[in-house]
Amino acid sequence: MLHNSQKPGQNQTTLSLFILLGFGDLPKLQILLFLLFLVIYLVTMAGNLLILVLVVVDQQLHTPMYFFLGNLSLLESCYSSTILPKMLSSLVTGDKSIYVKMCFMQFFIFACLGGVECYLLAVMSYDRYLAICKPLHYGVLMNRRLRFQLAAVSWISGVLVSTSLTLKVSQLSFCGPHEIDHYFCDSTPIINLSCSDTILVELTAFIFACVFTLPPFILTVASYSFIIVTILRIPSSRGRRKAFSTCSSHLTVVALYYGTLMLVYMLPRTKNLRQVKKVSSLFYTVLTPMFNPLIYSLRNREVKEAMRKCLRRFISYMTL
Repeated sequence: MLHNSQKPGQNQTTLSLFILLGFGDLPKLQILLFLLFLVIYLVTMAGNLLILVLVVVDQQLHTPMYFFLGNLSLLESCYSSTILPKMLSSLVTGDKSIYVKMCFMQFFIFACLGGVECYLLAVMSYDRYLAICKPLHYGVLMNRRLRFQLAAVSWISGVLVSTSLTLKVSQLSFCGPHEIDHYFCDSTPIINLSCSDTILVELTAFIFACVFTLPPFILTVASYSFIIVTILRIPSSRGRRKAFSTCSSHLTVVALYYGTLMLVYMLPRTKNLRQVKKVSSLFYTVLTPMFNPLIYSLRNREVKEAMRKCLRRFISYMTL
C-alpha cells in the first residue's frame, strides 16, 4: 500500500505495507503447509521450553553445558516465535500484508537472534572441547565468570550488529513495488525493493554475514576436530561409538545451520538462486530450532533423569 508523504520542496511516495509472498506460488498446498509448519512450531516450542524449564529447576543441570543449552533453548523459542506465527497466519487467512515498521521489527529480532546463535553454537563447541580434551582443568577454565562472559558477548554482539544493520536498511527509500518474495522480512528481499543506492547496505550486510558465520564455523569445526582426535584414543570401542554418534549429530546440525546461512547470505544475488535461497532458509529458521533440543539435550542421560524427577513431582502433586 502506498501513501504520499510530502515535505517542503519534496515529492516522495513511501510504503506503509509490505506483502510477504511466502509460498503463494503453491496455492494448492497452503493448508498442507499450514499443518506442517503448525506441527513444527508446536514441537519446537514444546522441546525448547521443556529444556529451559528443566535447566532452571533441576540443580543437577546447573553446569556450564546446560547453562549454554538453556540459552540456546530460550533463543530458539524466541527465534521460532518471530517468524512462524506470522507465516501460519498468512497461510490460513490469506492475508500476507505486514506493516513496514513491523517488518523492520521482525528483521531486527531475527537478525539479532541469528547472530547470537552463530556465536553461541561456537561457544558450546568450545565448552565441549574443554570438557573432553582438558577434563582435569575444565572446572577451572570454564568457571562461572567465563560462562557468563561468553554468553553475554554472544547476546550483546547480536544486538549491536542487528541494530546497526536494521538502522541502515530502514533508512532506505521504498517507492514500490511492495511485494517481498519471502516468507519473512529478511535483509536481501527488503533491499531488493529499495529505490535508493543500496551498495553500502549490501556491503555491510555481506561483511556482517562473513563475521557471524565464518569465524564461529571455523572455531566449531576446530573444536570438534580436537574432540574427535581425543575420542580416537578411547580404548573402549563402545565408548568411541557413543562419542562419535554424539559428535556426528552435533556436526550435522552445525554444518546444516552454518552451511545454509552461508549459501543464503554470501552467494551473489541472482534470480536463479532466489527460490533456492528461500527454501534453504527454512533449515536455519524452521528446522534447526526444532532439531536442536533433540540433538543437544533430550538424548542426554541427565536430561532424561531430570524429566523423570519432574514427572514424579507432578504426579505426586496431582494425587495430593
